[in-house]
Amino acid sequence: MNITPTIDTEHPAVVGKLPTLDRFLPVWIGVAMAVGLLLGRLIPGLNAALEKVQIDGISVPVALGLLIMMYPVLARVRYDRLGTVTGDRRLLIGSLILNWLVGPLLMFTLAWLLLPDLPDYRTGLIIVGLARCIAMVIIWNDLACGDREAAAVLVAVNSLYQVVMFAVLGWFYLSMLPGWLGLATTTIATSPWEIATSVLIFLGIPLVAGYLSRRFGEKAKGRGWYEAEFLPRVGPWALYGLLFTVVILFALQGYQITSRPFDIARIALPLLAYFAIMWGGGYLYGRVVGLGYQRTTTLAFTAAGNNFELAIAVAIGTYGAASGQALAGVVGPLIEVPVLIGLVYVSLALRRRFPTTTATAVQA
Repeated sequence: MNITPTIDTEHPAVVGKLPTLDRFLPVWIGVAMAVGLLLGRLIPGLNAALEKVQIDGISVPVALGLLIMMYPVLARVRYDRLGTVTGDRRLLIGSLILNWLVGPLLMFTLAWLLLPDLPDYRTGLIIVGLARCIAMVIIWNDLACGDREAAAVLVAVNSLYQVVMFAVLGWFYLSMLPGWLGLATTTIATSPWEIATSVLIFLGIPLVAGYLSRRFGEKAKGRGWYEAEFLPRVGPWALYGLLFTVVILFALQGYQITSRPFDIARIALPLLAYFAIMWGGGYLYGRVVGLGYQRTTTLAFTAAGNNFELAIAVAIGTYGAASGQALAGVVGPLIEVPVLIGLVYVSLALRRRFPTTTATAVQA
């Protein structure tokens, strides 16, 4: 069965402009992962060299890849339609519940159930669960033909909430709740400014660039030119940026991943359960309340994804680059990338089970 995205004039998918990448996307993701692992394993000094290219604990190569990846998608957003999203209380409430109540609690539960004897990895996974996705979810949503405007709004909401609540939730899930349950406690060292810096870099820059591109592009040559001429030219860079980011992420930890396969498998198990449950919960909620395919898909991916850039930075800043907490943070995106790309295809397969009327049309 062909589950390649069907391209329409309203919400064309990124992959629609790249037939070859579209058709073989899982292959290219696999190749990028393999290349990264080989580079990290075969070039002894590569990991150290990449880690040195940082600004305030943020990897410049990773940041570059994410910015290249996110800009074309955010340039596609029709910002004059964001009002239809902010008025959808079912979507916003569902997102807040899944991201800030269900997600952290689920990761806390899975980490303690599946890693009771590995406190460093357990703590790293709990930190991953607290960092809600603001970057890669943009491209997963676009590949699955989700609601692009809804994704922009939900990511912005997650970003603001993350700045305010990340440190508070870290204290609750690592110190207070374990103490109540008679479990081992720990702490994290982070500040709202550090979190805000991550948000401003990974979301603020491409969001402003995308908004300005559409505003001035349409003003200069009209919406028809912008969507028919400009967007197809920049669209392919979303996937180029994704593949570059995957290579860098795997290269950074290539040696550790290949030399500690059993530990990686232990860390991967709760992550796999987490991604499946969160994504499935988002789909179930959207289906029950009648959000429609596009917004249900957006809700599911924003619930399942995590802000691995922030989680890794916090783990390294608190426990050190060679710590088990940092390794667990790095394994997060290494599992997330292939799992969520698989869920993109699952979403597209489920698309025909939804009514043809979109949530946007219903809201209008």
